[in-house]
Amino acid sequence: MASREEQLKQAQSALQSGQFEAGLTHARALLVENPSDGEALYMAAVAARYLKRMGDAADYLKSLHNAMPEYGRAWQEQGHLSLAQGDTAGALHAFIRATRFNPGLEASWREQARLHQAAGLTSEAATANAQLQRLSSLPRELIAVTNHLAEGRLIRAEEICRHFLRQNPKNIEGMRLLAKIGIELGILDDAEFLLESAVTFAPDDIQLRFDYIDALRRRQKSAEAREQAEKLYVRDPNNALFQSRLAIECIQTGDYDRGLELFDSVLDKIPGDPASLTSRGHALKTKGDRAEAEASYRAAIASKPGHGDAYYALANLKTYRFDASELDAMREQITRGDLAFMDRVHLNFALAKAYEDAGDFEASFACYNEGNALKRAQTRYSADAMTNELQKQRDVCDAELFAKHKDAGFDAPDPIFILGLPRAGSTLLEQILASHSQIDGTLELPNILALAHRLRGRKAGHSRYPEILHDLDADQLSKFGQDFIENTRIHRADAPFFIDKMPNNFRHIALIHLILPNAKIIDARRAPMDCCFSGFKQLFAEGQEFTYGLTEIGRYYSDYVELMTHWDAVLPGKVLRVQHEDVLDDLEGETRRMLDFLEVPFEEQCLAFHKTDRAVRTASSEQVREPINRKGQDAWKPFEPWLDDLKVALGNEV
Repeated sequence: MASREEQLKQAQSALQSGQFEAGLTHARALLVENPSDGEALYMAAVAARYLKRMGDAADYLKSLHNAMPEYGRAWQEQGHLSLAQGDTAGALHAFIRATRFNPGLEASWREQARLHQAAGLTSEAATANAQLQRLSSLPRELIAVTNHLAEGRLIRAEEICRHFLRQNPKNIEGMRLLAKIGIELGILDDAEFLLESAVTFAPDDIQLRFDYIDALRRRQKSAEAREQAEKLYVRDPNNALFQSRLAIECIQTGDYDRGLELFDSVLDKIPGDPASLTSRGHALKTKGDRAEAEASYRAAIASKPGHGDAYYALANLKTYRFDASELDAMREQITRGDLAFMDRVHLNFALAKAYEDAGDFEASFACYNEGNALKRAQTRYSADAMTNELQKQRDVCDAELFAKHKDAGFDAPDPIFILGLPRAGSTLLEQILASHSQIDGTLELPNILALAHRLRGRKAGHSRYPEILHDLDADQLSKFGQDFIENTRIHRADAPFFIDKMPNNFRHIALIHLILPNAKIIDARRAPMDCCFSGFKQLFAEGQEFTYGLTEIGRYYSDYVELMTHWDAVLPGKVLRVQHEDVLDDLEGETRRMLDFLEVPFEEQCLAFHKTDRAVRTASSEQVREPINRKGQDAWKPFEPWLDDLKVALGNEV
């Protein structure tokens, strides 16, 4: 029997030669094996349209949109189908969506220009034509990179882009695309270097500078990002886009007054702009101005009733309660066929929270499940791949590795890593410890994850990590540790110790120990059903793809426990495990236990953590401003009738 790849090639070859019936037959054979196979659904839709089977084509596309909601080619094909059916308005909407998800689709820009012109929308037609001309001027290699990047084939995109840049080392678009690939892969330092170089070559390229600011912010270089935003702002202080970008960077550096002032200036120019109102609400929330944040979110909704981001922001305040009119409004919006993908995701999660607060747990679970299903289709996360990755850590990072590098690494004792799963109580532990005079709280720092990415190497389909840890010498390990201390200094104040609260660092405890042998590590752990269901209920800004399915998060929790057990065996005493439920039962006892482990004296203000005045940017920002409480404990129990998949995935951990 032919492999999937062979069948796809046969289907593609048949379509290219005009044998649409044969192409449809090949695609259908693949769909028997996997009804959600995106490439097979796409080819089936194309074949059915050419065969004039419009109903079948529409069905294939509906399934494809469900399986891959941000697949640009699917929306382009939707546009072609709508044109074939005489629906020009639907076609235009589809072509616009296509280029939103994949800006390299020339046919979609061409059709947008034509349809806008036919409708008398000359300005919109000119914009589409400008994009088409820009694509036409690009080397074909970079258009291929754009398509691969948009469709998630990052390694292939990187290979083509690097090959092109070897021949054209100062090509600005090539550098920008490679930086974007780096950001997607988490190799943020490379992305920053590329964009810094590109900005030097093309200082007047506005989009390039926006990309550079984004890379700096992702690297948590808030001061540098703000400096770049200031450079844009001084070009034209009345430009609303420049004002908005600078406002965001001011908020990131803690200058709330100027940031909010700039948002107000933007809103004077663009009254009711939902994105600015929502960003303003986020700033007010981070600052701790709860009532004003709520008002800003509500104003965004009043301006754009389908603005799911603002509804979800209200829901994410945790203690906010939607009233009946807001619930009705969300129900009405979510039925809209033209609702944008992320608006639909946000509204599902917001509705789920509203139903949960109202005690309608069946309706709540249905919305949580739908929102997670949408995100799961978008991310295409593989639980099997993650299991294999964590198993490799156990196989490779053995006692022999640590014995070999016994005296290596940088000896700074400064870092305190709090790690585990999201929604496990790590923000509470950070807030307690950051209330201590000798400990700075920072952020979820990306540095360890970025280093692990870099150690994987650049060969497609082949990772050198973690095996490469055996081959690193003492100088390399020390340099990595020293770089971590230097590169994270920007996030610290004057305390001798600081916290890195990136939860996924538990995957890289071997790397942490080898480069920073004196660092302290705390495993924030929570009861499995509470932890996993809380993660399932949370829509994360980015990453944490394993939370978007009950089976996926259950398997991830089990794999995490197995890996932590391994670290305990090969690095005994290295990790302090703090159970969330123990903190709830005995706050002072667990606080003293942590401070003893960190070798700092007890301070009373750690028990009054909710009074500590510091910005908190995680999903738990509201809870840690309250005294210790049990509001989240056993929150899964009302949903138990629908959680069998989670229990099965957790296995012995339940």
